[in-house]
Amino acid sequence: MIQDNFVFAEKQYQYLEKATPSNEMPKTFENNRNVSSDVWWWCSGFYPGTLLYIYEYTKNPSIMEEAKKRLAILDTVKYYTKNHDLGFMMFCSFGNAYRLTKNSAYKKVILQSSKSLATRYRPDAKVIQSWEVTEGALKQKGFVGPVIIDNMMNLEMLEWASHNSSDKSFANIAETHANTTIKNHFRPDFSSYHVLDYDLKTGEVRKKVTAQGYSDSSAWSRGQGWALYGYTMMYRFTKNLDYLKQAQGIAKFILNNPKLPSDKVPYWDFDTPNIQNALRDVSAGSLYASALLELGQYTSGKEKQDYIDVAKTILKSLSTPKYRADLGTNGGYLLKHSVGSLPGKSEVDVPLTYADYYFLEALLRYQKWYL
Repeated sequence: MIQDNFVFAEKQYQYLEKATPSNEMPKTFENNRNVSSDVWWWCSGFYPGTLLYIYEYTKNPSIMEEAKKRLAILDTVKYYTKNHDLGFMMFCSFGNAYRLTKNSAYKKVILQSSKSLATRYRPDAKVIQSWEVTEGALKQKGFVGPVIIDNMMNLEMLEWASHNSSDKSFANIAETHANTTIKNHFRPDFSSYHVLDYDLKTGEVRKKVTAQGYSDSSAWSRGQGWALYGYTMMYRFTKNLDYLKQAQGIAKFILNNPKLPSDKVPYWDFDTPNIQNALRDVSAGSLYASALLELGQYTSGKEKQDYIDVAKTILKSLSTPKYRADLGTNGGYLLKHSVGSLPGKSEVDVPLTYADYYFLEALLRYQKWYL
């Protein structure tokens, strides 16, 4: 199954390459046409990152050449400071590139990107501010310091930067943010709110709401995945048992939820009405699979086996025609049926770059750790 998926991915991403302008990045395939983005879009790093995962398995030099071309246009983003997504943009791309090539230029990009991300840390509130609120809808709604659960993912680049340089401030920021998020972002059942608004001077939580979930009190499926992956990753770097306990609690919420379908590919929100007819979110499923496989590395016995079994079920489900595209279709993307923001009517039931990215990451992790 792993080999079949990577052979398919190698061919399919050649379609995607041809469909994407050389100075842009793939975004989605919608209304029977490919949609691309500039390099400043929050998902700009996933396409080169996915190419690098394909290369890691196939060793096809043309795949690496395409990845390098896209890295070259992404390089300038290392100075970007306008939101928290530098980890997605620069570590999923340049992080994998450095891991595979050990090119010192890539390491410099990661360290500069980490400096840029660190400018968003708000020491009085002990968080990294996710979004700007100088104009637009957030300002109109009275937001001051929004922090989203997705932000946990961007801490990986900061931890890596501290572990690969003499600057420990990056890790201090990451761990302070993670601790504040444990304190404020979760309900007693370990489900997570999507957006918290902080008073940046006092650290007081002003609001607990959603942007992409069904309601302020609902468990938006991909948000639970960001949390699960984020705390599992933080345990990898720190060996702080509080992070492991948090990840285990989140995993329990997801795996024991009666609204998780038998094929383990979640509906877009665990609390949406008439859920049997709700859309699935394949991006959340691929994220769960990758996170659970890593969490299995830090646990044992039945708990570990449960994580592996659910991840394997997800990967097998995503490899079927229900979720995986036919060769030459779907704009060149691997997986169908992801949901970006249903409330925002944006990227609804379409392929998304990060669904493909975490799907291939999970397949590589399964091969590395469990075969």
